[in-house]
Amino acid sequence: MSAAPELTLRVPSPGLLALPWERPLADWDVTDVPLRDVPVGPSRHLVRFVETDGCLWALKDLPERIARREYAVLRRLEDDGLPAVRPAGVVHQPEHDTSILLTRYLEGSWQYRRLFMRLPPNRPRHRARLFDAMAGLLVELHRHGVFWGDCSLANTLFMRDGQTLQAYLVDAETSEVHPSLSDGQREHDLDILVENVAGGMIDLAERLERPPEIVPQLIEEARGIPDRYRALWDALHTAPTFAFGDRYRVESKIRELNDLGFAVEELTLAPVAGEAGQLRLSVAVGDRSFHSGRLRELTGLDVGEGQATILLGDVRAHREWMARRSGSAVGERAAATSWLEDVLRPGMERAHAALGRVGTAVQAYCDLLEVRWILSERACADVGDAVALAALGGSAPTDSAAKMAVADASTGQFRIPADDDPG
Repeated sequence: MSAAPELTLRVPSPGLLALPWERPLADWDVTDVPLRDVPVGPSRHLVRFVETDGCLWALKDLPERIARREYAVLRRLEDDGLPAVRPAGVVHQPEHDTSILLTRYLEGSWQYRRLFMRLPPNRPRHRARLFDAMAGLLVELHRHGVFWGDCSLANTLFMRDGQTLQAYLVDAETSEVHPSLSDGQREHDLDILVENVAGGMIDLAERLERPPEIVPQLIEEARGIPDRYRALWDALHTAPTFAFGDRYRVESKIRELNDLGFAVEELTLAPVAGEAGQLRLSVAVGDRSFHSGRLRELTGLDVGEGQATILLGDVRAHREWMARRSGSAVGERAAATSWLEDVLRPGMERAHAALGRVGTAVQAYCDLLEVRWILSERACADVGDAVALAALGGSAPTDSAAKMAVADASTGQFRIPADDDPG
């Protein structure tokens, strides 16, 4: 008598329960299972996608021990609010001596290959955004005691967030969770990241038939990722000392952290042993959601941290415009309400339409603001929305973050850029 599979499902929906869990994942057939073809990079294990109950799910075939561990790690990452795919269940198949890990597909995400296969050749600024996202993700993991163990571009998904990218961990097979990490563990993870990123970029360059001269440049850029990581890590963990009379420097540190997107949850000013009149500042920060939290308070909008940073600047500009027009001060909440109705909503509609409904409307509006600013800088005058919309829908400036909208488009929606694209 065959052994029945053991199901652990966090979303026990009818569609998921009805899947043929008693059969090996490799034997599932599109004729009786709602399989979907989703492009993925190379993987050590079989990965398939199923669309049911209105959601898309990723299923990965793994040995039971690895599946149990990865499921537990992903649950921990979710509990800590870290950027990673969300675990939806794990199914053990003793009959086939294997297991299936189930995760919720991250809507709107894409792998790095998708971006660089659609951009003009050799765009260092876009790679810099990618590397910033990787460094930021690793800092967040390490702050919470997570040793990744296999940090690479292939194990990461990306989503656009204003003029930045947000990176998400998608593979936790080798990850470990500790109360905290030693400097040696962090450095080891960084070494793995550099090697894997360099290899991934070189493989992609060869696939795209880029000239071999680009390889040293890619290696050098990958070697620079630890500097990005350490700059952010030091900003969060350095405990500066200063004289008792220089307590005003606390405000500067708080502003620095807020600009990076972190809200200060607690700070401590303690006397330095053996140094009379000297204080040491220690700061505890929360998640990277300072601007998104503030925008939510003002408008009710729930957007990414990078998007919120841009939109708050637009709210401030609208408030200043209202004050000039009325000749008197305007309250922040009144300005935010006016901005939401009179600026953002019509602006999102126009920008999203200009992009052919690619991506999200709020990201399209952030792209519009960036393109307008770049073109106005070039013209030494405000070019207005009409010119910016035309550029956004046609050919955004090549190195602008708006150019990354090509990664949000499905195949057939985007215009393949020429090597000499002047945009």
